[in-house]
Amino acid sequence: MRMLIALALVMMTSAAIADDDDAGGGQKLAIQGRDDYWHCLAREYSRDSNQGLSEQDFSRSVAGACPSERQYYRVALLDYLTTQYPNIDAGAHLATANRAVESAQKDIVTAFAKHRPPQR
Repeated sequence: MRMLIALALVMMTSAAIADDDDAGGGQKLAIQGRDDYWHCLAREYSRDSNQGLSEQDFSRSVAGACPSERQYYRVALLDYLTTQYPNIDAGAHLATANRAVESAQKDIVTAFAKHRPPQR
């Protein structure tokens, strides 16, 4: 059940990636990075060892989880945005990529908080 919820979040998450076909390989890499990061977060969500964690502890755990997937997603999205919007400041693209990562983490923590068993 927990894995189904996490996978549903993967499918429902909003992406900072446009759906146009003109994006080419950069868009595909950014989508692949997003999907890889979300699948890794879903595995973290599903760990039995997380069942006793508070929302704050789970949030800290997620923030440190999946470092290579998180970085790949950030870089792929940054590359995509830079290619698609070359006249926009690189700092703005980096901020967008960082918000996308933070949003994924927030979504998985929200799901965890809503679907964990009540504390005794």
